[in-house]
Amino acid sequence: MRVISIANQKGGCGKTTTSVNLSAALALNGKKVLLVDLDPQSHATLGLNIDSDMSIYNVLSNFTNKKAVLRDVIKPVSVNFDIAPSSIILSTLEQELTGEISRESRLKDTLEGFGHNYDYILIDCPPNLGILTINAIRASNEIIIPVEASRFSLEGLGQLIEIINLVKDRLDHDVDYKVLVTNFDSRLRHSFKILDEIRNNFKKRLFKTIIHVNVKLKEAQSEGLHIFNYDKYCRGAKDYFSMSREIITQENITQVTDMQELDKRMDAILRKELPKLTEVVFSIHGPEFKEAYVAGEFNNWQADENSRMEYNDGTWRKSLNLMPGKYRYRFVVDGKWIEDNQNPNKELNPYGELDSYIEV
Repeated sequence: MRVISIANQKGGCGKTTTSVNLSAALALNGKKVLLVDLDPQSHATLGLNIDSDMSIYNVLSNFTNKKAVLRDVIKPVSVNFDIAPSSIILSTLEQELTGEISRESRLKDTLEGFGHNYDYILIDCPPNLGILTINAIRASNEIIIPVEASRFSLEGLGQLIEIINLVKDRLDHDVDYKVLVTNFDSRLRHSFKILDEIRNNFKKRLFKTIIHVNVKLKEAQSEGLHIFNYDKYCRGAKDYFSMSREIITQENITQVTDMQELDKRMDAILRKELPKLTEVVFSIHGPEFKEAYVAGEFNNWQADENSRMEYNDGTWRKSLNLMPGKYRYRFVVDGKWIEDNQNPNKELNPYGELDSYIEV
């Protein structure tokens, strides 16, 4: 069993979004998952439309009138995915634990002996570095730190790493951590600049998967659903599914000590485990064009550096690896959106123009 905390004291970095949707993605891979909502704001609980009289507070507190064990508060979310909900009263726990012996290990003691029911326990931490977050770190073997591609996110990251090292030194508990880039906007050059800085600073402690900006993730939360029950074909769903596969592949390589060999084996397993992709080459003839892009449902209709076509001998080309499915697309030539005249498959879009489409 793997216990993973999702933690960052900075709000708005996609911490709860990651907790909820990564849990759902792992469950889709056949893993039994428990999400522990340890945030008194209860965003994970509310974002999944969970209504409960009892919460994780009733398990951890010795002052509650309704003392419970963990199995009493767990609620099902979907197949293989359960949640231990939170509530606002959890904010009083830090005060309750003042002066108590082993207060940093209250959650760890709760999870021990219970985790055999699950392959993964994920903990959604509060956006601060108080006793609840320390409890989560103490109970975990791994920590995922969601970080936006912004300057302010980087500046707060060091404080959390200091707490992780403090837990290691004072409680003799070593926890591995990795950084996950979230809310990445590929339309902004600034995002790529910060991404390069994150890569330089964290190197081997950085997930290969990047979570891109996707409005469907916020819409799903507003509807009380995880992304796979809301729109399993959107960019956000694909990102979190890829991340779940990256985490699962780590189980097969934990005994590898040489980092270069680790990277090689990780790449090999990812190529084997990830959904089969098909290479599709888009092309348009236009020696007079100054620039050309291909934009469609496969990239959220973004005409950016990732969708720029390469020019050679009068023809512009772009190769993309796509999952099976149907995709509408258009070319963006010198700022003008046009359909693919070489492709007879076309559909009318809401703007009264024609989109080309392919089926992979």
